Parts: sequence; structure tokens; C-alpha cells
Amino acid sequence: MTIRRIAKVFKSRPTIEGAGVHLKRAFGYSEVPQFDPFLMLDDFHTSNPDEYLAGFPWHPHRGIETITYVLEGLVEHGDSMGNAGVIGAGDVQWMTAGSGIIHQEMPKESPTGTMWGFQFWANLPASQKMMSPRYREVKATDIPEVALENGVQVKVVAGEVAGVLGPVRDIVIEPAMLDITVPPGTVFSHTSPIDHTLFVYVLEGASYFDDCRDAYAYEVVGHGWTDVERRCICERETVVLFERSGDTVQVTTTEQSVRFLLVSGKPLKEPVAWYGPIVMNTQEELRVAFEEYSNGTFVK
Repeated sequence: MTIRRIAKVFKSRPTIEGAGVHLKRAFGYSEVPQFDPFLMLDDFHTSNPDEYLAGFPWHPHRGIETITYVLEGLVEHGDSMGNAGVIGAGDVQWMTAGSGIIHQEMPKESPTGTMWGFQFWANLPASQKMMSPRYREVKATDIPEVALENGVQVKVVAGEVAGVLGPVRDIVIEPAMLDITVPPGTVFSHTSPIDHTLFVYVLEGASYFDDCRDAYAYEVVGHGWTDVERRCICERETVVLFERSGDTVQVTTTEQSVRFLLVSGKPLKEPVAWYGPIVMNTQEELRVAFEEYSNGTFVK
């Protein structure tokens, strides 16, 4: 077992997307290619309907996969393939845009008063950017939850924990997507393929994410200029990106528990040409995509 060290820590930053949705961007365009094959992670978490009901009206995607995970609230969706439905607390929507899809995602008034969810973008390799679109809606009841001996709880969306496989499989980038809760005073280890990109996003609580406990062993991005306290413990709305060497992530809690998303995938190591909702390999491919969208030949 070789412990993965922290490569960099990012603090999510407020932004507005869609038709006026207030969210926190954990990483995005500016961080390419550090998170390869992942392109973006947005965290939308608010109890104010005015900050989420405008939603994400009809828009195109090509060359990527979008993964939406809802913790609280309801999101109504529809697309050019004829898919439509509503995902709620604990549900996942895994959409492969491939050659082109037009869809919308419209949050509804939350039954709990709070809307909380995440959207990832994952890149597709050049050989499969123009694959046929596909869509998977995974209900919370179909996501296995593993209870480990040390009290750790893991919801397995993709990947494997203790011999339990997640329902999302046969994905190009060989992803793992885990929702993990570690109780206080606990050490949790997770093994991942060497060279796969791996990061965690802290949802609640705080924890140490490697065994060095040295706040100056890595770069910290996104903190304000008045933030003079630098700690090696990582708290909510923080992204921890790990080095690719090593095969094991080690998480250690002290007085409080921690809940985080752990995401990993196989890097593509390809050029990225990205404009708005479309991600290709070259500027020429982007030009073709937007021309096709304008003349009505985008969806194949």
C-alpha cells in the first residue's frame, strides 16, 4: 500500500449559471487539464427558491458526459431523445451527450425547502466523442450502501467497495463515484488504480486526507487574501486533488465526522477545445458543432 499525497486543495467559488442558478464552482475551465478526464464540478446548495428555480433551459451538449447527483430537492429533465422525468433525493442522472443532445434541467420547489445537488462533467476521448447519446437514470433505491466494520458508510454509484459494484458501469473513463461518511475518530482507506485521477469534495464536517498533515506541502487555491489561517484539515466546499502516484487514499477524522464525494477516472491525455456546453479536441470541431446547432443538424 502506497499512500497518495495531496497535490492541491481548491476552495469552491460562487458563480451564476443557466438562467440564473446560484451555485459554487469547485473546479472548471481554469483547472484543465489538472482533473483530466473531469472538466467541471458544480455544487448547488440553497434554501432560497429564487436562486435555483430559473434552472437550465434547453441547451446543447456534445463530446462529454454530464452526471447529476441530487441530495435534496427535485429536478425535472427532458432531452431530444425523448427522455423525461424527475430525479429527487439520492438519485443520479448519468447522460452521455456523445454526438449531440439538447436537454433541459429545471429544479422544482424543494419539498424540504432546500435544493442541494451536484453536476460533474466528464470528457470523452476523441474516438468516442461522436458516439450515440445514451442516458441512465439511477434511483436512490438502486444505489447500494456498504457499511464497513469501522462504521464508515459508502454509497456506491460507480466503482467498487468491499466487493459491491455500483449500478453505473461500462463507462469509458472507468469511473468511481462514492458518497462516503466517516464517523469521528476513524481511519478510512480506499484503493484506486495507480495513475487514475482522484479527488474528493467535502460535503460536511472535516478530515485529514493524507498522513502528512503538512498544510504547506501543497498549493491551496481560492482562499481570500485576508485568510491567513492555513490548516491541513479540509472542510466543507473544499476539493482535494491527489497526486497520481500511490494506490491508496487515507482519510482520518478526529472530533467530528466527515462526508465527502470521492471521484476517480482514467485520464484521457488529449487536447481539450472547450466552448460553453460543447467540448471537443480542436477548434475546427467546435466550429462544426456550432454551425450544425445553428442549421438544425446538431442532433444525429
